[in-house]
Amino acid sequence: MSVLKVVELIGTSNKSFDDAIAQVAKRASKTVRGIQGVHVVDQKVHCEDGKMKEYRAVCKVAFLVE
Repeated sequence: MSVLKVVELIGTSNKSFDDAIAQVAKRASKTVRGIQGVHVVDQKVHCEDGKMKEYRAVCKVAFLVE
């Protein structure tokens, strides 16, 4: 039987939503072992002067509890 823990993280990028999601997975994998999946909960854009400046991805990361 497995038990998973879920944490919510927000990734940011000035390139794209895909890159923001990739940043979540990349950063989480530096300190969390056994990542099972990343669920994208929400996507947001930060704008300045009518232009998109930053893409944000709100994600839930699930990993095995050891």
